[in-house]
Amino acid sequence: MGVLDTFLQVDGLWPFVVPLLLLLALLAWSRRAPPGARPPPGPRALPIIGNLHMLNTRRLHESLLQLSKQYGSVFTVYLGPRRVVVLAGYETVMDALVNYAEEFGARDIWPIFRDTNKEHGIAFANGECWRTMRKFTLSTLKDFGMGKRILEEKILEEIGHLTQVFQEQNGKPFEARQDISVAVSNIICSIVYGKRFEYNDPNFVKMIKRAAENTKIVGMPGIQIYNCFPFLGPLISSRAKAMENMEQNKAEILSFARESQRCQQGDDVKGFIDAFLQKQKQESHNPNSLFNDENLVITVLNLFVAGTDTTAMTICWCLLLMAKYPEVQRQLQQEIDSVIGTRPPKMEDQKEMTYAKAVIHEIQRFSNIVPLNLPHQATTDVHFRGYLISKGTTVIPLLTSVLRDEAHWATPNEFNPSHFLDADGNFVENEAFLPFSAGPRVCVGETLTRMELFLSLTALLQNFTFTPPQGVTTDQLDLTPAIGLLLSPTPQELCAIRRSQK
Repeated sequence: MGVLDTFLQVDGLWPFVVPLLLLLALLAWSRRAPPGARPPPGPRALPIIGNLHMLNTRRLHESLLQLSKQYGSVFTVYLGPRRVVVLAGYETVMDALVNYAEEFGARDIWPIFRDTNKEHGIAFANGECWRTMRKFTLSTLKDFGMGKRILEEKILEEIGHLTQVFQEQNGKPFEARQDISVAVSNIICSIVYGKRFEYNDPNFVKMIKRAAENTKIVGMPGIQIYNCFPFLGPLISSRAKAMENMEQNKAEILSFARESQRCQQGDDVKGFIDAFLQKQKQESHNPNSLFNDENLVITVLNLFVAGTDTTAMTICWCLLLMAKYPEVQRQLQQEIDSVIGTRPPKMEDQKEMTYAKAVIHEIQRFSNIVPLNLPHQATTDVHFRGYLISKGTTVIPLLTSVLRDEAHWATPNEFNPSHFLDADGNFVENEAFLPFSAGPRVCVGETLTRMELFLSLTALLQNFTFTPPQGVTTDQLDLTPAIGLLLSPTPQELCAIRRSQK
């Protein structure tokens, strides 16, 4: 007898079963595209090029945000022959990512990401590979201290090294991006490799630079054209450079893995790579195991992007915005002096530091590091908010439209920590704060990033005041983001002035 048959024979359940079945049937029906349902509206597309003639491929998120004001929260654009449905505004984006997680849960893998990731790892994988790698990664990161005191100590150790580098500048103007990237990368290295690297280690520095260059390359117009017209790949030099950088970094990681495997003693597991190799050994009898070298190197590279590029860029935005808005910096330093004093900061300090939490949240909102989110794909024909979105359609949740949603932010285009404070100065959450996305594809590095941002900003402002160089006014500091897949601040020099400690 089947489970359902047994269930139905239990006395007293019929009054509940019929409404439940009707509810499930209604839900299934509502998610089917009804006959005659129309696709989302959008601007008229031209043959071959689609809507590319009216889009700024250097600032695609800005063009899409403008179109959302004309065509609504669900609309269609054509990137060449590729049909893309764009979702705009908090309610629509959250509805799609959470309530329609299964229908919009697949990753749409554009040509450049297929070239570089080969559908391995986490970020640009689907199906069983994605589920297995994500589950293993989250579990392993937790084992190595994510969200725990042991990781706090590693972060503070690295920030100590960064503080020393800043101190050596003696208050002179310098561009901190490279040093910040090395520091944040070392935090990931302590988890992935089980060790840190010196800031002048040539192989380590080259690997960071190649990864950063690729992040910039994949957001460039040439790559956008390639994603629309893959047959043009051999003619696009930036694609070849991205592939070269990726292969060199993959070789570095695989070389380290082989050395780690050779030196590993028994069950000694120092980092993520050791844990992966141990799992690989356990499943060596399974010819279909997903714990292979390809998934190892791509997952590690995904972790570096998720835990390095975005965090390093956000810290760069932190320092720039503190120099730009000295009154915010002064108020934050007063809170740091009051709550922390001269001892190292701790994550538990957040409970007493409402202004710090508000400032960090606002920096993430304003900097808008990942404006487009990574592309999703409809796994089935789905009726969403009155429109038919066909199976296989590219779906872009426009995160910039959430972080700039006028219905949820008083001054969406301004840096304003009061977005996260009530009238009494208490910290308040805002539901439209989605810098890490939402749903099953939420960023795996969210917990680590939150820890790094709080500990880094409080430790740095405990020791330094950041100012524009002499002769440069705060008004002259440029908040225009540089071009790339991620919105990093335009490179510019700042001064780190040592504070006299009380």
